[in-house]
Amino acid sequence: MLFKQKSVRTHFSGLIFFQNYQRNLWVKPSHRYGKYNEEDDDDKDPKLRNTKENQLDHFYLYKSKGQHLLTNTRILDAIVRRSNIKPTDTVLEIGPGTGNLTVKLLEAAEKVVAVEVDKRMVDVLHKRVAENGLQERLNVICKDAMKVEFPQFDLVVANIPYGISSPLIAKLVYGRNPFRSATLLLQKEFARRLLAEPGDADFNRLAVNVNLVADVEFVMDVSKREFLPCPKVDSSVVIIRPKPELPDVNLNEWRAFTRTCFGKKNKTLGATFKQKKKVMQLLKLAKTTSLNKENPPTGNNYECDEYYDGKYEDGDTDGEECFASSTSDLEMNLFKEKIVGILRKGGFEDKRPSKVSNEDLLHLLSLFNQAGIYFHDHVKPNDLGNANAAYLS
Repeated sequence: MLFKQKSVRTHFSGLIFFQNYQRNLWVKPSHRYGKYNEEDDDDKDPKLRNTKENQLDHFYLYKSKGQHLLTNTRILDAIVRRSNIKPTDTVLEIGPGTGNLTVKLLEAAEKVVAVEVDKRMVDVLHKRVAENGLQERLNVICKDAMKVEFPQFDLVVANIPYGISSPLIAKLVYGRNPFRSATLLLQKEFARRLLAEPGDADFNRLAVNVNLVADVEFVMDVSKREFLPCPKVDSSVVIIRPKPELPDVNLNEWRAFTRTCFGKKNKTLGATFKQKKKVMQLLKLAKTTSLNKENPPTGNNYECDEYYDGKYEDGDTDGEECFASSTSDLEMNLFKEKIVGILRKGGFEDKRPSKVSNEDLLHLLSLFNQAGIYFHDHVKPNDLGNANAAYLS
């Protein structure tokens, strides 16, 4: 019995057929990878199948890897136009694919740095750019965008793979490279979460953490029919602009705090912070932070990193059991009363994080910190260069 593979493959040679009526898409067949399987083919049109059968070479596009090429010239032009690219700009593009957007960026900018992990795409991209005489202005980095250190750039303009949206945005907005804006084509549902405001059904930790350091603007929706192969969902274009001034808050502390608050975003803050497990975590971190202030640790080796990041595994650990056995019920109750007192003082006990603004969350975090309650070891240095999905999701 034959089973359909989870990774849906679309034959790239089929794009040649689309050239007859979509002049904006440039392709050449590459060496065929794997065996042709009609069950894996998304395109059931007989004419398209005949075209493919007559081709000797095939180039697969993998939906599972987020390889969806935007083919509408009008939309590509609109993305470039809304990005406000200057002739002196260096533009960072993640996931250029076969270069539909890249060529237009090269025509508008001084230089484009394209990060593409698929070597087959890189070969096609180099050939296409060379035929347009723009190769001297293109720098291609054939590596994983989440593992490579980006060079300096002014703007980001990209149709990024859906699977890395959250960690990539974290890497950009919490990274070390300053930039003017990032124009990104994202999955529509993800974009809605990014644009959500307090009180919205979609409001979440992603929006909270991004909006702390950047403003997000909706540009337009893009139908799934504008991509090849066609994804299952529509997309949206947004522009992310870093704020010129950031709040006076430790970013690691903020991220650990929001992780605690939004663990159950529709649960009241009072209910979240009254949990015995959470009280014990914060009490231990308070003691650890106090000791670190008196005797700052050397090096970067820290015990119980789950405490420093404000999270703890669901199951009991040796550290948790050890600390619980050495802590009296009186001490736990007094610390719990301290936490509840802070929530009541700020009027947060009955509030739900899904309805609280960033300004109010910053105020609550300030009240906790002033009382000696922390969510991350503030002695431990920030490592913003290693931002990942845990910062935002």
